[in-house]
Amino acid sequence: MPRTFVWHRTRGPHTTPKEEAPTSGKVRIEQIRSGIGKPAVMRKTLEAIGLRHHQDVVVKQDSASLRGQIKRVRHLVKVSPVEE
Repeated sequence: MPRTFVWHRTRGPHTTPKEEAPTSGKVRIEQIRSGIGKPAVMRKTLEAIGLRHHQDVVVKQDSASLRGQIKRVRHLVKVSPVEE
């Protein structure tokens, strides 16, 4: 049976873009990609952040635990600081 998929080490992005998280204040988190087809851990992380569906937006107080959650799903969300 022939192989239909061949993984190439040189294909795809080499790194994810570095997004500097604000050190204090509030952050606006927007879900830009769906959690469908992703592992259960990622879907539960999105739910814990408060994102329920694609293009959903939440504003949360920045903290170390929130940054850890964002890091786990950084390819599914867009983070920006909130000016008060």
